[in-house]
Amino acid sequence: MLKSQETILEIDLSALKHNVTFIKSKLKSSTKFLAVVKAYAYGSDAVEIAKYLEDLNVDYFAVAYTNEAISLRDAGIKTPILVLHPQPEKFKLIIERCLEPSIYSQRVLNEFITVAEKQKQYNYPIHIKFNTGLNRLGFAEAEAETILNSLKTTEAIKVKSLFSHLAASEDVNEKDFTLNQIKSFKRIAKKMIDNLGYQPLLHQSNTSGVLNYPEAHFDMVRCGIGLYGFGNNPEINKNLKPVGTLKTSISQIHTIKKGDSLGYNRAFIANEDIKTATLPIGHADGINRLFGNGKGFVFINNQKAFIIGNVCMDMIMVDVTTISCKEGDEVIVFGPQHSAESLAESINSISYELLTSVSQRIKRVFYR
Repeated sequence: MLKSQETILEIDLSALKHNVTFIKSKLKSSTKFLAVVKAYAYGSDAVEIAKYLEDLNVDYFAVAYTNEAISLRDAGIKTPILVLHPQPEKFKLIIERCLEPSIYSQRVLNEFITVAEKQKQYNYPIHIKFNTGLNRLGFAEAEAETILNSLKTTEAIKVKSLFSHLAASEDVNEKDFTLNQIKSFKRIAKKMIDNLGYQPLLHQSNTSGVLNYPEAHFDMVRCGIGLYGFGNNPEINKNLKPVGTLKTSISQIHTIKKGDSLGYNRAFIANEDIKTATLPIGHADGINRLFGNGKGFVFINNQKAFIIGNVCMDMIMVDVTTISCKEGDEVIVFGPQHSAESLAESINSISYELLTSVSQRIKRVFYR
């Protein structure tokens, strides 16, 4: 890969393929694979990632919001797309663009039925979400009878899948809780299937669920963070390849004298002569202000350089006193050798937050 003279996010599609292959190796051949490409495919590029995954024959995509799905359709994506958090004002658009909504409450079910009937739909695919412990979105188990009664009143919709979401599948200390979620979902699914008279797809597992709970693979699994190289476990991470590498370069090198200040609010005062490098990336690009003042770091010539002073909107300054470097040298913010997980942990965050914070103004460069 080329040495960068600007701030770019390199996206390695061969790493993406590797991750899909590894995750699929944990599944039965009959288990469908849903790729989660919400939030610009976890901060990379949803359209390019989805096109590549479509070539790899994934069975489904999932996004959070309708507009994300429309962008994929506009780019030519034909694979079914599950919209996880559709808003009722978008229901007509969802039908027009052949998208499939998650239905998570009686209000949402009633409103979608109304729109589907007005649009003269027959057996339009919907996905019923049940809350088994995450307590975010989803029907309660006790509402199953009400759902079934509503479904009996219309032919405009048909249940394509029943699903739920594991809350702590990566945490070995929460195994009992997770097993109870799985048990609850099985019980709900049986009641629904017995009354529907046919069997929709069942899915509950996220990436950690796939890796830790094979009994919860059901008919389909939903993989997000694992696609992009993180398995929420150091041992699993060894088998995955981070897809993104965030790079920048040194714009200028300064010598800061003892007693001099650096950056906004004079947040850093040198207690000895030091050398600093200014980099063209800041909080507008996803480098949170919390990374400033010695918490966050980058890598220059494979050596760790800590961010000093406050993070600026478009720039950060790092301490390179002990690093041999020059203006124009490449800087790695995160990548396969310098994990986004480690950088995120320096401010008690997670890889998800760091990856999805990478600004859209940063150029994406793709490699196969």
